[in-house]
Amino acid sequence: MFSLNIKQTTPTSNIVSETMASSALTGKIEADVEIKASPGQFHEMFTHKPHHVHHTCYDKIQGCDLLEGEWGKVGTIISWRYVHDGKAKVSKQLVEAIDPSKNLITFREIEGDQLKEYKSFVATLQASPKNKGSGSIVHWTVEYEKLHHGIAHPETLLQFLVDASKDIDAHLTQPN
Repeated sequence: MFSLNIKQTTPTSNIVSETMASSALTGKIEADVEIKASPGQFHEMFTHKPHHVHHTCYDKIQGCDLLEGEWGKVGTIISWRYVHDGKAKVSKQLVEAIDPSKNLITFREIEGDQLKEYKSFVATLQASPKNKGSGSIVHWTVEYEKLHHGIAHPETLLQFLVDASKDIDAHLTQPN
């Protein structure tokens, strides 16, 4: 299951609209992906073991390095090496929030390729138990501000996160 919800926020208010106007520079896009792993397993991978993510989807993510701080702690700075749209890219991110009770983590881009197109770029993931049966729903939210009107909304980056989530899930749920 995958659903994409694109929302645009108006710069003058906190009102969220379901429509997108090409003139707005700020936006918020969201996607849900159903996985078999538990919310805790998925959350653990991004909070305490992001340096293992490349083992689960090497075609997308080549590595994650700890630059400052400690895995699983707010304020930690990490660097991702990844391939998006066929190009090798880098991302230096600040772990801005972690809520283990909600299986939530927020990353803020502080340096790297995303900041060539976006003034700000924040990705939040939250893994929640499915209402029925085992497994989880991973909810990705990307909030951004484009540098100018010619920049596209980051739908391909959101799809990248969804695809990586599926790969991570396959790794977490494979038989030993």
